[in-house]
Amino acid sequence: MVNINDIAKQAGVAKSTVSRYLNNGSVSEDTRRKIEKIIKETGYKPNAFARSLKAQKTNMLGVIIPRLNSASTNEVLQGIDETARKLGYQLIITNSDQNNEREFENLQTLAKQKVEGIIMFAREMTEDHINTVKSVETPVLFIGQKAEGIHSMVHQDYEAGTKIGKYALELGHRHFLYVGVPETDQAVGVERRQGFIDRVTAVTGTTIERVETDFSRTAAYTKGLTFLKETEATYIVCATDNIAVAVLKAANELNYSIPGDFSLSGFGGYEATAYVSPTITTVSYPYRQMGIEAVNKLRQLIEKEEVPLITDLQNNLVVNESTAPFK
Repeated sequence: MVNINDIAKQAGVAKSTVSRYLNNGSVSEDTRRKIEKIIKETGYKPNAFARSLKAQKTNMLGVIIPRLNSASTNEVLQGIDETARKLGYQLIITNSDQNNEREFENLQTLAKQKVEGIIMFAREMTEDHINTVKSVETPVLFIGQKAEGIHSMVHQDYEAGTKIGKYALELGHRHFLYVGVPETDQAVGVERRQGFIDRVTAVTGTTIERVETDFSRTAAYTKGLTFLKETEATYIVCATDNIAVAVLKAANELNYSIPGDFSLSGFGGYEATAYVSPTITTVSYPYRQMGIEAVNKLRQLIEKEEVPLITDLQNNLVVNESTAPFK
């Protein structure tokens, strides 16, 4: 395989001269014609990646995801991949497996690999996360969580909670169970829940029970087999659609009728909510659109354009079969 040294020898010039030619540097017209002729005859193809490194432009973006088995992450990735290809970027995708140390390591590794920008699916925001981002010179965009002084793209989680609360109250329900996740996740674990609680408790005579699980269906299903037998709630709100699907499975095994015995809803708008019976009422989030906008925002940061620190995306209530008026 012909390399740059071979081209330099045949042209009778220094390797640095060939390098200047390949990078559109200053080369005499005679030398340019000579190098062009040899390249054409030998079929030499320059290493585009190596050239881009020298030019400090790799056309590569890094993406850090929290886990591999997430429906919402996959939808966002579709938008990221589609838009990155249109803009001429290649992606390097790393998985942190919900581990802080791996997130820090992935941030630093991607920066060393000279990616032009990094999109990080943020889970929890600690001081170490913020300091690590600020220690790398690469532009970073958080999605899903916001942090002071770092460009972030988030969903309107608090507003989503109020939408479910308003809807449940309009159906006449006054006794609720909220199945949440740990508060380390600010958006899902705190803001969704608080939006729901604030809206519901604004009405007198309401009660709210609370149960905490994690993001896995298995854990939610197992807990559901217990708390469903103990609750007096007529409306159960789950922090994610995955949890809602797991609670529905537990309810079916316990021979409860939904929405006959209680109404059930989640958050996310996952495809799975439309393929269970009854279909599940949810708040639909624009995950694919988030991926598209994330790449466009990151490109603006790379090109040093002015970008708002926080970009938030709206969501929509989707009423399905799992909710009904209180009787």
